[in-house]
Amino acid sequence: MSAPFGRQSLSAAGLLRTARSVFGKIPDEAASDIPLVDHLMSGLALFGLKYPSLLQFDQDRKDATKRANLRTLYGIERAPSDTWFRQRLDVMDPKHLRPLYKALLAALQRGKGLEGFAYLHGHYLLSLDGTGYFSSQSIHCQHCAEKHHRDGTITYYHQALAAVLVHPDQREVFPLAPEPIMRADGAKKNDCERNASKRLLSDVRREHPHLKLIVIEDALASNAPHIRHLQALNMRFILGAKESDHGFLFDWVANTPTTIVREYKDEDGTRHRFRSLNGAPLNESNFDLEVNFLEYWEHAPDGKVTHFSWVTDIPIDDTNLMTLMRGARAHTITHNYP
Repeated sequence: MSAPFGRQSLSAAGLLRTARSVFGKIPDEAASDIPLVDHLMSGLALFGLKYPSLLQFDQDRKDATKRANLRTLYGIERAPSDTWFRQRLDVMDPKHLRPLYKALLAALQRGKGLEGFAYLHGHYLLSLDGTGYFSSQSIHCQHCAEKHHRDGTITYYHQALAAVLVHPDQREVFPLAPEPIMRADGAKKNDCERNASKRLLSDVRREHPHLKLIVIEDALASNAPHIRHLQALNMRFILGAKESDHGFLFDWVANTPTTIVREYKDEDGTRHRFRSLNGAPLNESNFDLEVNFLEYWEHAPDGKVTHFSWVTDIPIDDTNLMTLMRGARAHTITHNYP
């Protein structure tokens, strides 16, 4: 059965056609019998067909039936060898892959795949978090970050900042282009997640100027420079906040008479306790930067207590306490996507 009209581009075949079309526009300057687009589509095939290793893929590409499948499913006329595969893709600038994420999100929007995914007043929850994908004490490149240990050894590693659209009631997540966290050419210091977030969020706003977003992040993000950057990009936010990092803010909330405490109880006996305050200064050094503070305790029937606290620019009242809490927790609940 064919895909419904308007959603054909969201079928597996449609998504792969979109990928191949975007890959075909990337400049291919290397002298090779195998075009760059076939290298990139082979990379998709490697993961899409769940190959356990590049070696297995290298062996299967020589089989006539496997070659026919790669041609039919991925449009690959000639799959590269293991060695040539690495040589071509290892040196590729990740920025060339960003247009694919934009194209896929556009296809998702046209096919109404995001219907029901907006969370609060038409905003989508954009969850950001760093992740590591390579670590070694022997293998490294000029872009590896380095961790120097007391015993004189060095760990070389690569990380990336991932960004996904999430929803607390949905199992699916929709990734946007990740941002590499790696050492730039000639740099002596490691790159960091904070710098990567500046680049990623600026790119997201440039690529999606009209997308209404609420950025949800962990407590590393609740600092004045990052919040001002979010404001400049016209992005709302719900950011984790720890008392150990924001003693001034927590003291302000505790000693302000207008701080509100609310408690609700579910039919199963779970108690939800909130403490909130609008218009609190983030810290003593940035007294003019006001945020809205939300703290939450979940008391389960078995006695387990879970505690969270956040800062946000969304005004807090009795009608949205649960909504803000569930949206913020989508960062930790749904970010471990496959």
